[in-house]
Amino acid sequence: MEVDIDGSFSYAEPQSDAKDSAEKRPKPLKVEEEQLLRAFYEFKIQDVCDAFKFPRKIQATALIYFKRFYLQWSVMEHHPKNIMLTCIYAACKAEENHVSAEELGKGIEQDHHVILNNEMLVLQSLGFDLIVYAPYRALEGFVSDMEEFRGANDDDQHETLKRMLEAARMEADKIMRTEAPLLFPPGQLALAALRRANVVHDILDFERYLRSILSRQQSTQAISELSVSLNTIDSLICKLEAPPTSKDVKHIDRKLKSCLDPGSHDKSKKRKHRSKESSTEVQDLS
Repeated sequence: MEVDIDGSFSYAEPQSDAKDSAEKRPKPLKVEEEQLLRAFYEFKIQDVCDAFKFPRKIQATALIYFKRFYLQWSVMEHHPKNIMLTCIYAACKAEENHVSAEELGKGIEQDHHVILNNEMLVLQSLGFDLIVYAPYRALEGFVSDMEEFRGANDDDQHETLKRMLEAARMEADKIMRTEAPLLFPPGQLALAALRRANVVHDILDFERYLRSILSRQQSTQAISELSVSLNTIDSLICKLEAPPTSKDVKHIDRKLKSCLDPGSHDKSKKRKHRSKESSTEVQDLS
């Protein structure tokens, strides 16, 4: 490999034999393709958890397991579809909502042995550190605190805060698909979700509420520092694109399978070649 001054690199011109083998070898996924595939399966985690009606805590735990796993591994080493299922299974165990691998596999029409075969790999990759703190409980705590802060004492105000909490939960779901859960504590994630929900419902002066929290906790953190953290989380949500569809990742998934099993690429070529030959024979006969 030759590296230029500007940081770009190029490969030396291969010999004829090496060139032929390089052409046959499947090309690895690009960074953008890996990111798209991970984003697709992160959204699938939320889909599966919704289908099983799991609590949001399980969904959040499974997502963080998945994110932490791929801090160490590439999708070209372990297919995210299999790791996704194992992360959900491990999250159910950790959150004391145990579902058998058979039941989970049957519910989404997948072989449950894949889940069990990857379980130790996932646990080791997480360093057996299975405790996860999600923003959902913090959301409820902050909303109760807001009730006191506003002096909400009638049914209309209770109903408004309830709507705000539900909107904040949906914002927290978006946050869980970004990198924010790996970078910020759950309390800040919850405040970022509530601030976004407050923009829509306009229930209180949010900056005044933040000052109130810091003064009551006698925190050394300045309001400006907290605002920077919340703004960063907000920018990560804004960068979040629409969830990729199966159609978006179909080509990438096919490419990944040929990387994981190079022989399958040759087999598919042979199958196509045979089908072309057979169709030619049929035309000749006709």
